[in-house]
Amino acid sequence: MDRDLQGYWKENLKYLGILLSIWFIVSYGFGILLAPTLNEIQMGGFKLGFWFAQQGSIYTFVVLIFVYVYLMNKLDKKYGVNEEDA
Repeated sequence: MDRDLQGYWKENLKYLGILLSIWFIVSYGFGILLAPTLNEIQMGGFKLGFWFAQQGSIYTFVVLIFVYVYLMNKLDKKYGVNEEDA
């Protein structure tokens, strides 16, 4: 079976770039840059900017891990490099 490994890695790096950008926006953008604006909103008794800095970026990172696993399993099957075939 001829595998397009360059296409595989190109798509993999695209997924990584998108997911890391989302994490950067949530952790740095919401937790630091937009914190003063977000602090005007309360969530569970805490200011929203503080929540993103302390908890939101961690929750987002965990969700992104599961999204990455899903996307990579789908990508592995698309390019025929999934572990079940090894």
